[in-house]
Amino acid sequence: MKILYEKKQMKFNLFFGLFWLASAIIQILISEKIKEIHYYWFVISGIYLAVYFYQNREKYLTIENGIITQNWPFGKKMNLNEIKQIRHFAGEYILKSESQKMTINIQLIEKNSLSDLKAELEKLSVEWN
Repeated sequence: MKILYEKKQMKFNLFFGLFWLASAIIQILISEKIKEIHYYWFVISGIYLAVYFYQNREKYLTIENGIITQNWPFGKKMNLNEIKQIRHFAGEYILKSESQKMTINIQLIEKNSLSDLKAELEKLSVEWN
């Protein structure tokens, strides 16, 4: 099961990536001398666009073979059968096991995927807070 990113979040990153790219191009075109600072606009734009394309290609979470995985660099993995407690607090699900803790930001999840995630988590016989 794949849990998708919220479309609004992805559009935000695309918009700001294009905004910073346009700003960089305008700064270079109107400036008589290209300064080092102008290249930072391209870096900022590149970061936003890279995040957009990464979110578009990858999914926020994947649940397969009893393992929930965060699909971002340095994301965590957790066995569903090891989860002891699930806490819903401040727009996040906090999954806790004996040795691990995983935080899932539910505001980054598409509505349909969020209902799928909640249904999958409710199948577990764990304590909810």
